[in-house]
Amino acid sequence: MADRAASPPPQYVKFTFFRIDPAWRRIEPLRKSEDKEEFAAVVAKFEDSLILRTYSTVGTRGDCDFFLWTVGSNLDEIQAFHAALNQTRLAGYLSTPHSFLSVTRRSQYVKAHQREDPAGHGGMRTIVPGNGKYLFVYPFWKTAEWYQLPMEKRQEMMNEHFRIGHRFPDLTIHTTYAFGLDDPEFVLGFEGDNPDSFVECVVQLREAKQRPYTLRDTPIFTGARETIQSALAKLG
Repeated sequence: MADRAASPPPQYVKFTFFRIDPAWRRIEPLRKSEDKEEFAAVVAKFEDSLILRTYSTVGTRGDCDFFLWTVGSNLDEIQAFHAALNQTRLAGYLSTPHSFLSVTRRSQYVKAHQREDPAGHGGMRTIVPGNGKYLFVYPFWKTAEWYQLPMEKRQEMMNEHFRIGHRFPDLTIHTTYAFGLDDPEFVLGFEGDNPDSFVECVVQLREAKQRPYTLRDTPIFTGARETIQSALAKLG
């Protein structure tokens, strides 16, 4: 109980993916410029109360054009932000093909792993975005069989999972939990400057013993970090 009390409060984490209606690209240029300025102004207004990051998926996904990574201390703030975005003129041309809501919490596996590898994991439960050029985001689900395994067996496989992650110090992982809040069980974000490093990490994780207990881990998004202005400029 004392350990829980000492933990930082949970954060709410939202990944929202937007796709522009091609009809917007055909409207008058000045109107498009005004639409982008209005949308960007709403993002700027909420940057004092929320952690907000923008990523472009132009050229990396066919079903969305950019996404917002939003982190707040409560769900009300995140809802207010997205409600404000909905009031913009640009929102009339945006759809949301994907959206994931999750929270931070202390992992049950990290503390035991720290005893084996004290330098490997800080056990931090607070989202602190880095400066990586790319963010790789994906939801995933474990099989029902995973949760029926003895804790010792799961810990053993997770220790292997962590050791593989240590091979890629240029990647920063943000693990969040969506149990009961959204369809996935977990939503992961990997920050880094080199997509090829992330590919190699995923290849090695596919060979780990816990892999058969992954039910699903798609869709996967590769986003390039942008200012909101530059991400909107890429829309057309």
